[in-house]
Amino acid sequence: MGPHPAVAAIRLAVRRVLHDVINEHTAGDAPLVLVACSGGADSMALASALAFEARKLPVRAGGVTVDHGLQDGSDTRAAEVAGRMTALGLAPVESVTVTVGREGGPEAAARDARYAALDAAAERHGAAAILLGHTRDDQAETVLLGLARGSGIRSLSGMAAVSGTSRRYRRPFLQLDRQTVRKACIAQELAVWDDPHNSDPAYTRSRLRHEGLPALEKALGKGVVEALARTAQLSRDDADALDTWAADAETAVRDEAGALECSKLFGLPPAVRRRVLRRAVIAEGAPAGSLFARHIEELDRLITGWRGQGAINLPGRVEARRQGGRLVIRQG
Repeated sequence: MGPHPAVAAIRLAVRRVLHDVINEHTAGDAPLVLVACSGGADSMALASALAFEARKLPVRAGGVTVDHGLQDGSDTRAAEVAGRMTALGLAPVESVTVTVGREGGPEAAARDARYAALDAAAERHGAAAILLGHTRDDQAETVLLGLARGSGIRSLSGMAAVSGTSRRYRRPFLQLDRQTVRKACIAQELAVWDDPHNSDPAYTRSRLRHEGLPALEKALGKGVVEALARTAQLSRDDADALDTWAADAETAVRDEAGALECSKLFGLPPAVRRRVLRRAVIAEGAPAGSLFARHIEELDRLITGWRGQGAINLPGRVEARRQGGRLVIRQG
């Protein structure tokens, strides 16, 4: 008798990702793949599948859990999660404590601290990849959050299956729903921890998960999550194509000295022009995570609606001004 269908599904998803990592790995030794595990159902199912599949493949499997220090007893819980990963046969296993700042709100600050810790762990251990347990439901929530922010098609593209420096982060479960992953945990009798923050209405994503999405499904019928996930993929394909167009166009709109020519920028389609502008200000030192649609729209008006307005101040102490038919962008 084979494994439970949910268990088979998560193992197949992980197996496909591991084959990709192995095929991309050029060093002589077996690549190390880490799982980021919080102890919740999604990441415990992922840890279990990684441990199972790694035994049959030329790959080493380890795990990292991050203690954000935001709840009483979080250090004890992190130690328990590390113990569960070790019991699954993962090695190395590490528990990392981080300090969460305040910039961007509690959810964004915790995410930034977590990814910084995971990046550092990957560097310490020489990991080829880190697996993340985001599901199709998480993807749907991300798309809705992007829609609410009005941040454009890139926000609607949600999370990529592969992202990060050197394709570090892999998300095997983006095509699987949360219910399937939870069923896999039950079938394997895996102990899981349900983070109370995930049901705390103080957090935007929690409200969306427990109030927003159910309300949409009640109004529109089942299939909203699947439709949003499809929207993410279609949006990602479109955004990637526009990014490529913008990268090619950027050279053509610069003069011999490398300055951006306003007349040539004006001739580009708006979606391409705004991408060229965004690339230009990031290249001059503006942090990508701090650049919002309103910044780019204001910058775009120097091209399309210039009436003699002065310099525009952008994040990272970057300044942009129109001067002699050129767009001058520099860090002040």
